[in-house]
Amino acid sequence: MTLLYYDPVFQEHVTGDHPENGGRLLPVVRHLNFVALDASCTRPAWQPATRDQISLVHSPEYIDSVQLFASRGGGQIEQDTVVSQRSFDVALMAAGAICDAVSRVVAGEDNTAFCLVRPPGHHAMPDHPMGFCLFNNVAVAARWATRHLGIERVLIVDWDVHHGNGTQAMFWEDSNVGFLSMHRYPFYPGTGAADETGGGAGLGTTLNLPIRFGTSRQDQLTRFRNELEGFAARMRPELILISAGFDSHKDDPIGSLGLESEDFAALTQIVIGVAAIHTRGKIVSVLEGGYNPFALTECVEYHLGELLAQNSTPAP
Repeated sequence: MTLLYYDPVFQEHVTGDHPENGGRLLPVVRHLNFVALDASCTRPAWQPATRDQISLVHSPEYIDSVQLFASRGGGQIEQDTVVSQRSFDVALMAAGAICDAVSRVVAGEDNTAFCLVRPPGHHAMPDHPMGFCLFNNVAVAARWATRHLGIERVLIVDWDVHHGNGTQAMFWEDSNVGFLSMHRYPFYPGTGAADETGGGAGLGTTLNLPIRFGTSRQDQLTRFRNELEGFAARMRPELILISAGFDSHKDDPIGSLGLESEDFAALTQIVIGVAAIHTRGKIVSVLEGGYNPFALTECVEYHLGELLAQNSTPAP
């Protein structure tokens, strides 16, 4: 089975008619129930991330500023990002889900987990929000694994159409966390060129795969497979985290790289194959972007179906 994380509390991050709104998740949840995929998953209970966990990648001053902004009723906290009165607490629940999933997967409770959470996280920087993101969920969980769960090396795989600039920044000089991002380029947020490869002790632990609009689906999948296999062989990760954005879909209104829903099954299969070699199958996937509810629903079904289809018996 796969661990599946979702809670109605994620609807309490109220953003109005913003593209990143609660309406993204409701069709997905209903469909997973309709096709009984959720019944094939284990549904853990979990606690919000603690301040100490969020502080693994974010400054205390920034955490305080988000809490204060929300407590005063919220509003537009930066150009692209909206906060409501409950957003701080909801963001803690989102980050807490990923930390809980990583803890359970590392402990051998299951091999795979999918966290259907919001707000997303991969643009959030150490000291400010960005691009719909408040706290960097996947970054918090990666550092939780390396600092507190005995994991030496984590590989983050980000296939959102937008470059995960926040995640890259947080691990730029960290030799314990590899970051691979396949994204549309040039495009928002303007980072993610091929020559951005990390610095200091982390030199070589960042791998960007910039994709020009119009690149064929097959070429994208082939490049992803080849580059990921080689990068993982160098990094030798013990755990893979996926920043699973589905806005490369051809029908996404914000991004798009022309991918079809079934292509996300192929991307998932590639990661599963790499995990089988390096991490004994241990994968935790986290929702990032995807702004067409119908396309997002299809993509999540393909993605979760592949996670369930792999041999999820905990490794000895």
